[in-house]
Amino acid sequence: MPAPGIRRLLETAYCGRLGTVGPEGWPYVCPLLFVWRDERIWVHRTGDGGHLRRNLQHSARVCFEIDEPGEVFPYGRFDCDTALAYRSLVAFGTAGRTEDAAAKAGFFDALMAKYFNGDAGRPRGFYPRLDQVEVYAIEVERLTGKETPLPAPDAQWPALDRTRSPGAVPPGRPG
Repeated sequence: MPAPGIRRLLETAYCGRLGTVGPEGWPYVCPLLFVWRDERIWVHRTGDGGHLRRNLQHSARVCFEIDEPGEVFPYGRFDCDTALAYRSLVAFGTAGRTEDAAAKAGFFDALMAKYFNGDAGRPRGFYPRLDQVEVYAIEVERLTGKETPLPAPDAQWPALDRTRSPGAVPPGRPG
């Protein structure tokens, strides 16, 4: 996926999955809401214990996966000639916990701007429980992305047959 597509996905995707490894060597993946801010991926969790906290205390090395499915489309004459339009990326880096109240509040301002654009008549930018949540910034070292765009109708079956098994004959039909 070209860099502009990766950036767009980081800015707009709904949810990502943070991958960590615990002290006993087991991987753990946790779905999280996130924001892309200051060239970092920002996430949060409660201040309670759990797998994620234990794993991040064990190792700061993480990966963060985002995907957006699109439409399912046929590209050939058999059911196995079906694909899914999608975009996905994996970011590799290190997660660091921030204790800075201003950075934490900035994260929550960005989180609310991304996920809640309404006005519920509440005071904006007031987070009385900042000390009860943990905010992590993922320093991205490497990003990989891929995508399969939805082909135009004239590039889909039956307008275009792109089967990957052109010599195949269904059972009971003459070759």
